[in-house]
Amino acid sequence: MNIDVIDETGALGEQELLAFEELLTYCAKQMNVPSESEMSLSFVDDEAIQSLNATYRQKNVPTDVLSFAMQETLPEDTYEAQIDEPMLLGDVVVSLDTAKRQAEEYGHSLERELSFLTVHGLLHLLGYDHMNEADEREMFKLQEALLSGYGIERTGES
Repeated sequence: MNIDVIDETGALGEQELLAFEELLTYCAKQMNVPSESEMSLSFVDDEAIQSLNATYRQKNVPTDVLSFAMQETLPEDTYEAQIDEPMLLGDVVVSLDTAKRQAEEYGHSLERELSFLTVHGLLHLLGYDHMNEADEREMFKLQEALLSGYGIERTGES
């Protein structure tokens, strides 16, 4: 999978950015996403994500993660139908500022929080949502399974 990882904050090192690319690659393989697929992951500050949130969701507050899917839904049979051409999944934007606050609030590492938000964003690109309780349970269970399978436990220790 072609993944562009961008740190607009300048706070993350090259190894950290590579680790998020590897996490997304692992998750994409687990979800049977074609290797020709493309997406981006951007780390921004609260000011940047607040601007995006205001523009696209009419919520003028910072948030932790935004996903901009290129497709409305991506059922698994769509993956196979597009095997001959790159599938543009979309963009995930994570606020490093908000992630830091949430990691402290939840009592786990920043790495764990950023990983959680990254996988959460990817699942949104793949058509998962949490608009009702059943969908939320399904999405969060899948998120935890992917993180755990990759070796990132809830405590933040990997």
